[in-house]
Amino acid sequence: MIRTVLVANRGEIARRVVRACRRLGLRSVAVHSEADRDAPHVRDADLAVAIGPAPARESYLDIERIVEAACRAGADAVHPGYGFLSENWRFAEACRRAGLVFVGPSSDAIRTMGDKTAARRLMAAAGVPVVPGSPETVVDVGEAELCARDVGYPIILKAAAGGGGIGMARVAAAGDLPAAFATAARRAQAAFGRADLYLERFLERPRHVEVQVFGDAAGALVHLGERECSLQRRHQKLVEESPAPNLPPATREGLARAALAGARAIGYVNAGTLEFLLDASGGFYFLEMNTRLQVEHPVTEEATGLDLVVEQLRVAGGAPLAWRQEDIVPRRAAIECRVYAEDPAKGFLPSPGTIARLELPAGEGIRVESGVETGTVVSVHYDPLLFKLVAAGATRAEAVERLAEALERCVVEGVRTTLPLLRRVLASRELREGRVHTQMIEQGAFNA
Repeated sequence: MIRTVLVANRGEIARRVVRACRRLGLRSVAVHSEADRDAPHVRDADLAVAIGPAPARESYLDIERIVEAACRAGADAVHPGYGFLSENWRFAEACRRAGLVFVGPSSDAIRTMGDKTAARRLMAAAGVPVVPGSPETVVDVGEAELCARDVGYPIILKAAAGGGGIGMARVAAAGDLPAAFATAARRAQAAFGRADLYLERFLERPRHVEVQVFGDAAGALVHLGERECSLQRRHQKLVEESPAPNLPPATREGLARAALAGARAIGYVNAGTLEFLLDASGGFYFLEMNTRLQVEHPVTEEATGLDLVVEQLRVAGGAPLAWRQEDIVPRRAAIECRVYAEDPAKGFLPSPGTIARLELPAGEGIRVESGVETGTVVSVHYDPLLFKLVAAGATRAEAVERLAEALERCVVEGVRTTLPLLRRVLASRELREGRVHTQMIEQGAFNA
């Protein structure tokens, strides 16, 4: 039985997990680097443990220090949040060996789905459509060239051990392949410790739609609907919503079936998400599986009325899944914006500094998930996500309007943010009509 949970993360997701622990009557333990000793998530928790210097590799990415902190604090379980070590199978295994419950899937599931070529093969065997591409990693440029001829240009190179868009490189023609291959391999090595690449056909102007799944140790498995995540910059999402707009019923049902088949193929336990690309003809293809809680999970919570983090903790503690598939129906529409300390006018460069003033909206249908407050130092060492702003309504139009109004009421001084861009996005006809694709921001669709 779980009594004490160490949250191996920081910022708004750490605060979110602490809130769920409080709801279940569990003791919470925060960890923090030297840079975060006064952070809001540290004050929220019942106990806080220092784990090292500011650089993430010496604190939030140090498996040994975090496991040691959990044991020292008397924790029974570790919740990884998202990012950092959340999809590191070695971390999940280290927790297990230390007698700690890892709040997430098994280390085997994380390892399998973290290997992108292995994941593609597994999904294809389970009947889940995959984008045409290399069945294995490509060892050099020559092999990539041969495969690209079969797949057809344009292609996209991806890190076999990667995720989150890191190491991706679009290649329009054969002459561009050598330089792109070298760049992608170098970035993959730096980010994941492996330079292995594979390639896929590059889909022009696709939509990015994902399906939330949840399973328990007894084999029960459900989906909680889909989320539209097409508005992105550098393969990182900015706006998400549920249900996805303008999705034919047959496509919606097909995505759910595919997601369940994929999750069932690996005996998936706890919360996870299968991501898909949709082409202009309505076809959909498996992209990857995130074996963790998603940044955008509040969208699903607001749409369904269910608490995913509480259920993560319950299932990790051995309880059966509280939901049956027939119980899960969208009650309303929800849409979310991620607000980053970045400057869109300068290629989304991070904007570190001290938040001199912060005013966040409140009201009917509005939810804020924030890891900062007035006086918080936005560090160069961590992801620049400041807060997430979520709006829900009886209809999509109502949710969109509430979010647009809430964005206008946000005040952040001291650092540059993505707020001006997000306000333009919410005011656009494309967003209002649900006509979005993954390349819109990079193509300048919402430039001032």
